[in-house]
Amino acid sequence: MTRLAQDPRLPFNGTQADLVRALSALFREQADQINGLAEGRADAFYNAATAAPTTGTYRQGDFIRNSAPTVLGTAGSQYVIHGWQCVASGTPGTWVQCRFLTGT
Repeated sequence: MTRLAQDPRLPFNGTQADLVRALSALFREQADQINGLAEGRADAFYNAATAAPTTGTYRQGDFIRNSAPTVLGTAGSQYVIHGWQCVASGTPGTWVQCRFLTGT
């Protein structure tokens, strides 16, 4: 999922039909992302990734969701990495894994 445009460009000298099509497309994109977020879908998060960031500037408290979680660890101590939390601001910041135990 890509980040929604904060300043979408709509047809300036187009027809009313062009404007309606552009607005419909914009609203559809927003509805898809909002519905995905409400349903808990990882692909609705534009900041989902398969690993902690290695580039870019982040602030303490930023969270990157794991878009490809798998069960890791050994029997009796298995876990899933839910994502990564930035604990110190910087470029790229200091990241720690946020793990959930599976109970197996």
